[in-house]
Amino acid sequence: MERPWLKHYVGNTPHDIEVPVGPLWSMLDRTVEEFPDNVAIYFEGAEITYRELGELVDRAANAFSKLGVKKGDAVALMLPNIPQFVIAYYGALKCGAIVTPINPLSMPKEVRVFLQDTKARVMVCMNFFYKVVEAVRDETDLETVVVTAAWDHLGKIKQVLASKLVYRKQMKELPPLREGDPLWLDFLADAVPEPPTVEVDPAEDVAVYQFTGGTTGIPKAAMLTHNNLKANCAQCGAWMEWMSERGKEVFVGALPLQHIFGQTVTMNMAISWGSSMILIVDPRDIKKLLSVIDKLKPTFFPIVATLAIAIYSHPDVSKYDLTSLKMAIAGAMALPAEVTRRFEAATNSIIIEGYGLTEASPVTHANPLDKELRKVGSIGLPMPSTYCKIVDLDNPSKELSVGEVGELAVKGPQVMKGYHNRPDETAAVLTDDGWLLTGDIARMDEDGWTYIVDRKKDLINASGYKVWPRDVEEILFEHPKVREAAVIGIPDPTRGETVKAFIVLEPGQTCTVEEIRKFCKERMAPYKVPTHVDFVETLPKSSVGKILRRALREKAE
Repeated sequence: MERPWLKHYVGNTPHDIEVPVGPLWSMLDRTVEEFPDNVAIYFEGAEITYRELGELVDRAANAFSKLGVKKGDAVALMLPNIPQFVIAYYGALKCGAIVTPINPLSMPKEVRVFLQDTKARVMVCMNFFYKVVEAVRDETDLETVVVTAAWDHLGKIKQVLASKLVYRKQMKELPPLREGDPLWLDFLADAVPEPPTVEVDPAEDVAVYQFTGGTTGIPKAAMLTHNNLKANCAQCGAWMEWMSERGKEVFVGALPLQHIFGQTVTMNMAISWGSSMILIVDPRDIKKLLSVIDKLKPTFFPIVATLAIAIYSHPDVSKYDLTSLKMAIAGAMALPAEVTRRFEAATNSIIIEGYGLTEASPVTHANPLDKELRKVGSIGLPMPSTYCKIVDLDNPSKELSVGEVGELAVKGPQVMKGYHNRPDETAAVLTDDGWLLTGDIARMDEDGWTYIVDRKKDLINASGYKVWPRDVEEILFEHPKVREAAVIGIPDPTRGETVKAFIVLEPGQTCTVEEIRKFCKERMAPYKVPTHVDFVETLPKSSVGKILRRALREKAE
């Protein structure tokens, strides 16, 4: 297949990459040997070197093994951006387990779906989320929940101060642990830094069950193999290598590591390069984030547009030195031209738009890291070893001509093995010859630059998180005063898109917007909660009674 985009690659960017040998954790082992004294993790004033990280990971692998975790078992992680995520992730992999990252903001109903699908027997959970897990635990296969605190890897004084002062109220609300559930530090202390010996086939064995709404909105786990994830690291590394240096870069870890974008482009990339990562628990605290950048001088910032906006819009941004940043790659949502201009003015760096999806580990496209060559408004060019085409919406086997609008299809070593336990869903998006149908509507020009024309019509992309209307509607229908509900996405200057609900009440009932939002907040992740609610007498419907979201979008405009 011809790849016209190759002639636009910058510098010595290779046309194809070789997937490194070995399992995913071998990247960490190599880095521990090559850069043992480099700082692997900066977190709240603490530092963990690669030598120390390697030992902690080996202890975790041994500890998981002692709990009975064996090859092919799922280990769930419900953690924010703290060192324990990195340690547990690689420790679970080292004993042959499949990591299942769970959004810490998930509600019990959502957690139950994830745990039941993967049959995870062990979970590592932050103490503040333990109550959520306990609410559904008896409906799952969970046998052991390892409970950690955000401050576990800080110094003794900070541990005491955090629990007694900073989180005093939250600590009082923690439920007692179930018998047999260990604390994280005890879990590690009772183990030795000797991981079990596990044979892994990197091309076939799954490393991560990464949940996504996919192209239907039904939560399902993309099966990402060790090779899928290593390949995407190698592809991203090849894209950036001409302006970077192994062992010298410092990554800003503000994207959630449980999200595949943060997982690959922050954590796995940093480890594969021997780079440092600054873990940010709460990226909404912009003043603290600015202070950290000013102090620790990071060079690379995986980012989303909404965070870029929050940074350059902060009233004190000029008081901080952000010029250590060399480059930022924005994904998960569109990067407007004005955001590009203002972020670069504030940081004296380059920010480029990329594109990916969970099913591709996730990166498939990016703009060149060159202000003259990039095309603002485009998702850029396919990554090394990646093929791309636009296919007919009704007949995916038919490739469209240059400039025609259709569905974006991609192929490469980063594309998932399939969806866990969902052969029909897999067949709907993966062709027999390995093409992934992304569900995004796009066009490509004669040089291979790709432009997203529209996303799946009903998908709401709120601050990079995928929200499916059906998920929100099902919760709304549980409200005793609600007769009918329909949900759409509407433009939002901060989040890109936000959630709007149209509600028909039961006859004779009255209700307020805040009552609906409170009901939703108790039952779903915050980013899914409608920010706008309209009470209407009727909803537009087709002749067969199907609610027409298209008409609602037109009304909202």
